[in-house]
Amino acid sequence: MQILHTSTRSKKKRKPNAKQRELQSDWEKMLKKYEPKKPVAKAKDAGWSYSLGASARRETPKIPSLPFTAGPCTKAPDKVYTGTAIKGIGTMHKSNAVPIFTDEQAIEIATMRR
Repeated sequence: MQILHTSTRSKKKRKPNAKQRELQSDWEKMLKKYEPKKPVAKAKDAGWSYSLGASARRETPKIPSLPFTAGPCTKAPDKVYTGTAIKGIGTMHKSNAVPIFTDEQAIEIATMRR
């Protein structure tokens, strides 16, 4: 097991060397060059104001629903397949059941390989 020691003393700041001083002065010159000439005016108040008395939500009127005059809703009858269009069920790959509607489809499925 290793013990890791960390120093809690702050490091002494180093003075910048000549190249760093030159880069800093170039940076300040560039900032001064692209500084806006006129102070940017603050946008005028667009009429927005906040008060604790007013609600922050939009006030919309309550629109009542139309009265429901039809009879009660009943369950639709279950859909049952009569068996006239489908010829059978084929297995295309592993346990993938596929409906077969024509003899041609049955031949195609029978000749397919993995």
